Amino acid sequence: MSHYAAAAKPDHVAIIMDGNGRWANGRGLRRVMGHRKGAEAVRVSVDAARDSGIGYLTLFAFSSENWKRPEDEVNDIMGLIGLFVDRELENYHRQNLRFRMIGERSGLSESVVKSLEKAEKRTESNTGLNVIVAVNYGARAEIAKAVSALAQSVKDGLLKPEEITEAHIARRLDTAGIPDPDLIIRTSGEQRLSNFLLWQAAYSEFVFLPCLWPDFSREMFFDALETYSVRCRRYGGVEEHVKALAGS
Repeated sequence: MSHYAAAAKPDHVAIIMDGNGRWANGRGLRRVMGHRKGAEAVRVSVDAARDSGIGYLTLFAFSSENWKRPEDEVNDIMGLIGLFVDRELENYHRQNLRFRMIGERSGLSESVVKSLEKAEKRTESNTGLNVIVAVNYGARAEIAKAVSALAQSVKDGLLKPEEITEAHIARRLDTAGIPDPDLIIRTSGEQRLSNFLLWQAAYSEFVFLPCLWPDFSREMFFDALETYSVRCRRYGGVEEHVKALAGS
């Protein structure tokens, strides 16, 4: 199939899981209950991604800006992340899923880091769906860190400024070796990236859903894939030329 052909099935789907707090508030519950319910939606999305045959699923679990939330809520979220990973690890390992984390590990509690790294180590040889969890992740900080590393290479005489390419930057991002997301889904009705995969999302397709994350369903996941399948990814080309290439 031509590089310019209409999209078929994405290889990499990323999800901004938004709306846990509003889901709980709307029911008169503590916000942590929304996060707990949201963990069930994570299971749903992982199962759907596995069954769809895609290669990569990235879940935005906790942003670097989320530290601004009340301390008790942050502690609840971190506890849930560690608990979820520990509980699901062997199940996902049996399913041949590979677990990865992107984001800054510094600043996370020792117990959370231990759970995440244990999952990465346990599943590193698996060849099925890659489940990538973004924890303490911020895209601007990620890009700044990559630029800093390149600046050090220039300073050390390993690279000339004029030699720096997009590939040099990409290789220094947290997602090095992972394909850019073809499709990004965001729940809760918000329509923005919120500092998520800014570099990698340059040519991503977007699907914005009005549902809050705890209400996310398997059907919604597959509906998003269907929406993606009829998009025409032009990558800067003109439509008439795209159609000609797709038909060739």
